[in-house]
Order: sequence, then structure tokens, then C-alpha cells
Amino acid sequence: MKYYVDDTCIGCGACEGVCPAVFSMGDDGKAVAIEGEVPEAELSAAEEAMDGCPVGAIHQGEE
Repeated sequence: MKYYVDDTCIGCGACEGVCPAVFSMGDDGKAVAIEGEVPEAELSAAEEAMDGCPVGAIHQGEE
């Protein structure tokens, strides 16, 4: 499973707080997801981060 963050991200950092193995804050202050497949052990946390995004900027699949 892959995740991506779209351009509606407001840079709140909630996703990084929930799943730092997958999400981080980029130089522009917006969240970015790792480029490859999310490790099996991180799938639950990544989904929790997606569900908790206040603006719905995180999605599953290809960008």
C-alpha cells in the first residue's frame, strides 16, 4: 500500500505525530509520505494518520 499527500495539506503535523515512519514534514512545511510501499508494521498507523487528517489531504494509492 502506498500513501500520498495532496496540495490541500495545511502542514499541521498530525500525520507525522501519528506515523513518523511514513509521514514527515517537507522543506515547504507540508507533509510528505515515503515514496515506496508502506511497511506492513506501519499500515495501521498510516491509516490512522489518513483518517485523522483535518483536511483530508492524505490518500491511499498512486498520486
